[in-house]
Amino acid sequence: MCQEKVSNTVPLGENMKSPEATLEAVAFITGHWKGNAFGGITEEIWTPPLGNSMMCAFKLVVENEVRFYEICTISEENGTLILRLKHFDGSLKGWEEKDETIDFRLVKVEKDKVFFDQFTFEKVGPDELNIYVVIDSGGKEEEVKFNYHRYSKY
Repeated sequence: MCQEKVSNTVPLGENMKSPEATLEAVAFITGHWKGNAFGGITEEIWTPPLGNSMMCAFKLVVENEVRFYEICTISEENGTLILRLKHFDGSLKGWEEKDETIDFRLVKVEKDKVFFDQFTFEKVGPDELNIYVVIDSGGKEEEVKFNYHRYSKY
């Protein structure tokens, strides 16, 4: 019996328009999150909505060394949402060109799940979050799951 792989990401088709939405749809990601991926510890901190945007700092630490950082925003623009990010190496040298960002347009919003173009946020519970991202790995696209738990140790 062949089992079909379930995808948690959705591409935004050509000529598709992003639906109307506000930051309220994705405000559940606000907080400090930690998880494991790529052989190390991942950490994301999302700020609450302010100024029609949310902001995130991400880092991957492997063997006590930062492999890379990301700065991300989700902004309200033209009645919908857009997710943008930039990558930086461990010494903050950018991967993308100076004025370039990687943009993910909104595809759809469901209860506790927000789909951007091949990038999905899923609220599992008040202190658990899944993020699914399609990543190009050696010319082959694969969906990667990041499972996060709210970090509260300060």
